[in-house]
Order: sequence, then C-alpha cells, then structure tokens
Amino acid sequence: MSERKPVAEQVPCEICRKEIPASEAKVAEATDYVMYFCGLDCFEKWTRRNEQEQKTKADSPRGPA
Repeated sequence: MSERKPVAEQVPCEICRKEIPASEAKVAEATDYVMYFCGLDCFEKWTRRNEQEQKTKADSPRGPA
C-alpha cells in the first residue's frame, strides 16, 4: 500500500481566482480579513485597482453634512 500525502489547503487568488496552496500564496492582511494572491502580478493588479478606488472615493463629492 502507498501512503497518502496530506492535501495542502487551497485558497483562491483574489484577482484571477486560481486555486493555490495557502503555503505558496502571497498574503495581504487587512483589519478583518486576509486576501491571497498567486503571485506578484496579481498582487500588483490588486494594489493598482485598490489605489484607483481610493482615489475615486476621495475625489467624489460628498453629500450634505
């Protein structure tokens, strides 16, 4: 009989949704959650997207106070 190897925990990349082993994922920790990235390319895409969203929020007019 052959021994079964333990299956590594798989997590989805935040950008491309590719399943990757948690031990190999790049991690960005936020205050309430953790995001996983399959590599630096996806992490950089997320960073640029997040920066753009923050800029858009900062530039949008605010409603009445």
